[in-house]
Amino acid sequence: MELVWEGIRKAFDLLRTLDPEVLGITLFTLKVSLLATLASLVLGIGTGVALALNTFPGRRLAISLINTGMGLPPVVVGLFVTILLWRNGPLGVLELLYTPSAIILAQTVIATPIIAGISLSALQQLPPDLRLQILSLGATRTQMLWLLLKEARLPLLAAVMAGFGGVISEVGASLMVGGNIKGSTRVLTTATVMETGKGNFDVAIALSLILLALTFTVNAVLTHIQQRERPR
Repeated sequence: MELVWEGIRKAFDLLRTLDPEVLGITLFTLKVSLLATLASLVLGIGTGVALALNTFPGRRLAISLINTGMGLPPVVVGLFVTILLWRNGPLGVLELLYTPSAIILAQTVIATPIIAGISLSALQQLPPDLRLQILSLGATRTQMLWLLLKEARLPLLAAVMAGFGGVISEVGASLMVGGNIKGSTRVLTTATVMETGKGNFDVAIALSLILLALTFTVNAVLTHIQQRERPR
């Protein structure tokens, strides 16, 4: 218990003194997580919409793949992204391995199926005849799509929170593709693993508490927006 209190004290000290290294890691973590979440939103919601509103051969297989991807182990993603970006890999010429871009790519792969699966479920929960009703009133397909997304905005916000939670808490893929390089690719999760391995449990607990506080702050803002939009 003493170790936990020491970690809490250490966390407050690091925040109070605005430790440059911890502040840099925290801001970098927030940056890559937000960029990965934004990329995942574009891909995930787009995929969810395509699967929800269209019928084509192999649709059920595609949905099964999305549902499987929602539980995809991050280390598996890290392995395949590493192979893809390795110097002899298909994208090795881009020299992205052990860079922030590699972390964003891996985290995007992790979060996209989560957002796609929730988006698909949200759109499928809407009344089946709603699309026809909107189109019968003279709306274009783009307007119809916008109205459907607006109608499903509450579960879509839940998809955003789930996607963000998936990327900011991820450690395996970030460690594999980023390398945990100081001042370059170190995020809060990989820094916590490193400090734990070194036996610096107070620092590891402090970093974990900062990560939890960061995650809570972002999700609290999104929850406020979600609940404000909730029908009375």
